[in-house]
Amino acid sequence: MTTATDTGTGTGTYAPRPGAAPLPRMIAAQAALETRMLLRNGEQLLLTVVIPALLLALFSSVDIVDTGAGKSVDFLAPGILALAVMSTAFTGQAIATGFERRYGVLKRLASSPLPRWGLMTAKTAAVLVTEILQVILLTVIAFALGWSPHGNPLAVLLLLVLGTAAFSGLGLLMAGTLKAEATLAAANLVFLLLLVGGGVIVPLSKFGGAQHVLGLLPISALSDGLRDVLQHGAGTPWGDLGILAVWAVLGLAAAGRFFHWE
Repeated sequence: MTTATDTGTGTGTYAPRPGAAPLPRMIAAQAALETRMLLRNGEQLLLTVVIPALLLALFSSVDIVDTGAGKSVDFLAPGILALAVMSTAFTGQAIATGFERRYGVLKRLASSPLPRWGLMTAKTAAVLVTEILQVILLTVIAFALGWSPHGNPLAVLLLLVLGTAAFSGLGLLMAGTLKAEATLAAANLVFLLLLVGGGVIVPLSKFGGAQHVLGLLPISALSDGLRDVLQHGAGTPWGDLGILAVWAVLGLAAAGRFFHWE
């Protein structure tokens, strides 16, 4: 009589096959888990979705800041899109990863069959999914407020991808080197400072001579690049893309070098 454990023709029919799942499947499963965790976190949703949406609606409807000629929403929408990228890829990811590191979650995940670079890939995929939802929501709100975008969608996509890479590197660097409480405070402080001084709501021209220094910040490069394309219909903003590329390379390289898993 042949059984599932026999060595005859029925060998392996019902026998278990221990071992790790294929790497793409592991990354996809982890990315889905990371996405659900992001979307279920009320504080993160407030930071990544509610605040940008409220800022867009408020400053587009009420004449608080002088945004120059044209409709306020045409100036504000690109900046708010940049803010959404920063809130998810930098602030939200830094805080979440920092506390995962503190509670030993990263240490346990690092010992799983999923390699460390696969875990970071899954986290990046979760960030991208969240950003897609943010962009859709903010675009709908902006259109409802009378937004009239122009320009090349490919240039917009390139700016968003490089901006995500730049802020992800900086967020992971902060989360992997500071204590969780310090990451929480520093990430929120940086968010507020860049919201005010990064050209998101207030034009950089209002800062006088400091605008040239502020223009080198990743949030300024992203918001200005998006504004050049979407508001003014300009071509590919190579200068802003270059700034974002430098931040992305430096941030990701530093995160890879100095990130502590424990």
